[in-house]
Amino acid sequence: MGGGGQQTESSEPAKGGVVGPGGGRGGSAVYTWEEVQRHSHRGDQWLVIDRKVYNITQWAKRHPGGIRVISHFAGEDATDAFSAFHPDPNFVRKFLKPLLIGELAPTEPSQDQGKNAALVQDFQALRDHVEREGLLRARLLFFSLYLGHILLLEALALGLLWVWGTSWSLTLLCSLMLATSQAQASWLQHDFGHLSVFKKSSWNHVLQKFVIGHLKGASANWWNHRHFQHHAKPNVFSKDPDVNSLHVFVLGDTQPVEYGIKKLKYMPYHHQHQYFFLSKFLNTFHGFLFLESHWFVWVTQMNHLPMEMDHERHQDWLTMQLSATCNIEQSTFNDWFSGHLNFQIEHHLFPTMPRHNYHLVAPLVRALCEKHGVPYQVKTLKKGIIDVVRSLKKSGDLWLDAYLHK
Repeated sequence: MGGGGQQTESSEPAKGGVVGPGGGRGGSAVYTWEEVQRHSHRGDQWLVIDRKVYNITQWAKRHPGGIRVISHFAGEDATDAFSAFHPDPNFVRKFLKPLLIGELAPTEPSQDQGKNAALVQDFQALRDHVEREGLLRARLLFFSLYLGHILLLEALALGLLWVWGTSWSLTLLCSLMLATSQAQASWLQHDFGHLSVFKKSSWNHVLQKFVIGHLKGASANWWNHRHFQHHAKPNVFSKDPDVNSLHVFVLGDTQPVEYGIKKLKYMPYHHQHQYFFLSKFLNTFHGFLFLESHWFVWVTQMNHLPMEMDHERHQDWLTMQLSATCNIEQSTFNDWFSGHLNFQIEHHLFPTMPRHNYHLVAPLVRALCEKHGVPYQVKTLKKGIIDVVRSLKKSGDLWLDAYLHK
């Protein structure tokens, strides 16, 4: 998924592949899904895009998006993920040619793991419609004004301190202003990181590094490495870094029971809904950083933490994203407060879509979900926040029950 380079290993078909009329090279072999799925290990990785089979074993190490995000799709159909992550898939396809080793046999379905073919086709048709309607094109004025209001808040806060000093009232006011600018900068660097602003990827990368590096003091490479994995496999244990809590929390319905049965007690998990708040207080005692930390955590967690979390289930793109995400009601405040991540469902389905178009595609996504019986959840901001705490308590109770009785 992305980038260029040359395949360094042989393109000979693997044992079991059927060689076509052209022989074993040049991608003329055909394979079954069973054969493709055998190649899903660290040192042996194949994937499928539009029925073409690619050997990415060596290429994964040079993948611009990182080795892990592409490796998460080894042995699977990666067509929708490939389209989702690349603003210009046709440009990237030419770099895939050296990796091509064959295609699926005519008798094989286009989807692996028994996925719903009708749902997949309908979603791909929706994506084609989105592209035709220009919903993947950004309005540069929107993002220019957005960056302007961040810089203005930063300048005003520093200017007030410079001119009027550091009284308690001014310090509080400037902390609020800086917390706001820093939170909004988080959402803006997120836009650039997803390549959703400029047509040229390099321009997005430069602006992302400016916003996250110079305005926030963080690493763009670190963020991209983790965040792309989150989008590839949201709420999937061992694949989504955002659900790796380093034993501080147990999340979802599966992990708490597993910890309880194994008698793992790194923390008193039945109190995690309480020490969750303590962890936010301990995060920092410095004014605007404390405020921004809470702002960021609540916005990012209310869309995912109360949703399904499990090990890999090999779901289709739409079903996987909808099971792991929910939306928060649209309003002018919610849009601004969350950086339009209240449209988390649409963002996950179309990660390169500029945020100002989420509300336009949302009715189409909801209609598709209703057609195929896929739950599409929308909550109030208040309920979204409350559900974070409820989810932690539920998981903690599941752990305690398994720890004591199983």
